[in-house]
Amino acid sequence: MTVAFKLMELNMKKLLVLIAVLGISVTALAAPEIYVIDGSHTMPRFEYNHFGYSIQLSRFDSTTGKITLDRQAKSGSVEVEILSNSVDTGSAAFNHDIQSADFLDTGTYPTINYKSTKVSFSGDVPTSVEGNLTIKGITKPVTLTITSFHCMTHPMLKKDACGANATAKINRSDFNAGKYAPYVSDEMTLIFGVESIRQD
Repeated sequence: MTVAFKLMELNMKKLLVLIAVLGISVTALAAPEIYVIDGSHTMPRFEYNHFGYSIQLSRFDSTTGKITLDRQAKSGSVEVEILSNSVDTGSAAFNHDIQSADFLDTGTYPTINYKSTKVSFSGDVPTSVEGNLTIKGITKPVTLTITSFHCMTHPMLKKDACGANATAKINRSDFNAGKYAPYVSDEMTLIFGVESIRQD
């Protein structure tokens, strides 16, 4: 066996090892990433027109869920659960009213849920989420438009984290919560500011 042949054989083995390593790396990069919603920085809000006087803004204080992203495959999923009795209008009396059967009926329906059916991407950045929103046991399709998306290592937790802002519009009467419409606007804007931490 010549020296040249031995060198060729050695280089071929090195090339095969390199291909194997690269293959593993690509597979690892392509794996879906799972992020758990950070409830301390995720408080969905909703706004509506109040008798034409003003735009009122309220929020929910308890949200859990997870986000799955596969940016290479341009796919993902979103699952969110909101405790309906965590609604915070800024007024204790109004909190009580909005939890009544006329609106959220939180005694009968303790959670509000959203589950995606499709995540759309531009490059490796998600731009919208199609899914089903369930309020008071009524499920309707709702599309979230993502207005910003950002991922980086969390400076305090030292873990990968992603955040996004998204909006959608719904009619509250579609969910049997239309009391006082149209004087209090039927249409509501949902505003989601979400932060999530990657699961190891």
